[in-house]
Amino acid sequence: MLKQIRHWAAIAALATFALAGQAQDFPNKPVKILVPQTPGGASDALARIVAQKLGEKWGQPVVVENRAGAGGNVGMEVVANSPADGYTLLMSYVGTHAINGALYKKLPFDPEKDFAPVATLATLPFVVVAKADSPFKTIPELIAAAKKGPLTYGSAGNGSVNHLLGEMFNSAAGVKLVHVPYRGAAPAMQDLMGGQINLVFTSLPSVAGAIKQGTLHPIAVTSAKRAGSFATIPTVAEAGFKDFDVNPWFGLFAPAKVPPQVIRKINADVNEVLKSKDVVDKFAAQGAEPYLTDPQQFAGVLKADIAKWSQVVKASGASVD
Repeated sequence: MLKQIRHWAAIAALATFALAGQAQDFPNKPVKILVPQTPGGASDALARIVAQKLGEKWGQPVVVENRAGAGGNVGMEVVANSPADGYTLLMSYVGTHAINGALYKKLPFDPEKDFAPVATLATLPFVVVAKADSPFKTIPELIAAAKKGPLTYGSAGNGSVNHLLGEMFNSAAGVKLVHVPYRGAAPAMQDLMGGQINLVFTSLPSVAGAIKQGTLHPIAVTSAKRAGSFATIPTVAEAGFKDFDVNPWFGLFAPAKVPPQVIRKINADVNEVLKSKDVVDKFAAQGAEPYLTDPQQFAGVLKADIAKWSQVVKASGASVD
């Protein structure tokens, strides 16, 4: 009996040693970060900043690949079914990971069980934008205009963060902005510029250039405090809605069964990258702020946000078959 116990203890020790070696050796080949949205948005911008710095640190290419479709579900399914070795990571955020489970009646994966939280990267507010020649420039002016006649706002689709933000604003301000869903944020922005709709709630990186060029006017950001290098833009809260605070997180996930030692290695390296002045400055230029957690803390954040946003989706009545 004692001999058998020693035998199994030796096997366990060898397995532990092998896993530790696997983590220490990681990565020894290129790593892919899959972004389940189109290029140019917040997820894509943040992933590319971090990928460049991780590539420098690891001495291996870190490639960003965009795989959009079905509100992010196409790319998420690809990662969920990828080898559990840490070489394929998912760039996700509140919209895809905390909202889609409540929005879609059937998903080919479980947002919690089929993914391992690796590392948060940043928090990033959304912004309410209108055309530069819009007659309303502030939240009070927007509310006054909405009470005089119907105003429309575009979103990236039913149940997207863009859509739900509009519904949250309607509830807080006592108005009824009319929702116009699109197949992605880009066509919504095109119709905003063309004057077909009045407003869009969108991520800061997706409109940073247009704001700086003066073709779009930022009315307010959705976070409780002003954002990085966009500190001239007031918050919705400053207009008298003190509890209005939507500042979505963005982070990296891996397939569920990636060894925890590898997860911890990636998390430590990502957190080190996030502390560098270069990344802090580049994030600030996007209106983002680095957000450091360990994998367990990230899992807790995800669980809390799934519960929170499920209630918002339910209240909005949004659903996708």
